[in-house]
Amino acid sequence: MMHKNILITIFLLISTLAFAEIRLPEIVASNMVLQRNTAVQLWGWADKGEKITIKCSWLDEAMSVKTDKNGRWNTEVVTTNSKDAQTIRLKSGESDILLENILFGEVWLCSGQSNMFQPMNGYDGQPTLGTLEVLKTAKNDNLRLFFVEKKASKTPLDTLKGHLTWRQADAVSVLDYSAVAYYFGSQLQEILEVPVGMIHTSWGGSNVEAWMSKEAISPYREVNLENKNISKGTNHIPTLLYNAMINPLIPYTIKGALWYQGESNRMVPELYKKYFPAMVADWRERWDIGDFPFYYVQIAPYKYGGDADSIYNRAENTAFIREVQLACLDLIPNSGMAVTMDIGEQYSIHPAKKKEVADRLLYNALNSTYGMTSFKTFGPVYDTMENKDGGLILSFKNVEKGLYACGEYDDIAGFEIAGEDHVFYPAQASLVQWRKKVLVKSEKVPNPVAVRYCWRNWTIGTLSDTYLLPVSSFRTDNWDDATRVSE
Repeated sequence: MMHKNILITIFLLISTLAFAEIRLPEIVASNMVLQRNTAVQLWGWADKGEKITIKCSWLDEAMSVKTDKNGRWNTEVVTTNSKDAQTIRLKSGESDILLENILFGEVWLCSGQSNMFQPMNGYDGQPTLGTLEVLKTAKNDNLRLFFVEKKASKTPLDTLKGHLTWRQADAVSVLDYSAVAYYFGSQLQEILEVPVGMIHTSWGGSNVEAWMSKEAISPYREVNLENKNISKGTNHIPTLLYNAMINPLIPYTIKGALWYQGESNRMVPELYKKYFPAMVADWRERWDIGDFPFYYVQIAPYKYGGDADSIYNRAENTAFIREVQLACLDLIPNSGMAVTMDIGEQYSIHPAKKKEVADRLLYNALNSTYGMTSFKTFGPVYDTMENKDGGLILSFKNVEKGLYACGEYDDIAGFEIAGEDHVFYPAQASLVQWRKKVLVKSEKVPNPVAVRYCWRNWTIGTLSDTYLLPVSSFRTDNWDDATRVSE
């Protein structure tokens, strides 16, 4: 019995000492990139009431913080524009931690489902274009990559529950990292000539509800996970991925976020129109750094279940979710979208052209976040319509230098036209009025009233501006009873 009591005493002593040591969130570590020239948050845990001294190499004086009743501490530190590697030393009665090789730069969070997750080396039988070319020049000490492992939790977690590290970009670390995140980060680093840190936290097949906090989704649906088995369908269960893969990253200071998701919500476009803006608003509130830039990708065309006439006006037609994603630009402040109508693949839901996706996200960031207005952010957007010349003439926004249609100026693919019967027919479309408008008509529809463009699952968008930024699929009507003549 005495030996048992001694063992218990030793165990309690070890436990107390372990808790007294300074613990840091996984993302606060050596090799990290801190957002430059701003106030950033550092935080962690120790014993209740523990005094911690923090010495930052770029500051003249050390700082002192004290843990609260729950053993948590946090402090705000002002960074600079220095490109020199920095250190942070944290000391307490039980700890002496040195974080080394820290850089100041631009920090971006990347999240979503499998198209954001898709690594530089692709999936089985589904490549990412440019892999070997990238690996030749991947080594870059000024590009740092952080990868969040797939985890789920019924309640919000403070830590990522894994031995995760910041990695410097090289042929090994880049190979299994998000291709979109890498292409965005590496080009941003080269253009701005400052360090860049990319934080990747995605899960293939996940829906937007899984990335929402309980507070964000509660106005739309009840969430009760108490007796829920979360080992099956994990990435579709509300709040689980937010709790385990987003909450532990807050409040690590970021510049902005990139998002590539929507395929798993394609059957509920009207709900997505509520959920997605609510998720963004909630993330911004929790990070508490204002309406940080949020740039996202419109899902690409893909065959899905086909394009039968019977699904033309139903959610199975992904033109509806693309329409909602376009509408979210007006619902989410300080946002931008990459249109991918021209780079989808009929038989692969994971298009190989990930650099083009990253490029279009980057144009948004360069223009709207970094003030480089030479970079155009978005292609033409349908604006108004008028009856003329036996058809309908469509006007667009963002067409200062005109429209482009891959050389087929008199027979642009993808347009359909309908009369008052709400039945759509294939239409002839041509560029008119100095190639700034589109004339759409059909002999089958003598009195047209509506036009749709690329209104199907699988299509190839051929209409763009002269920067080759494609036009999103769109419709000029809001009918819920439209049909299409049998193909």
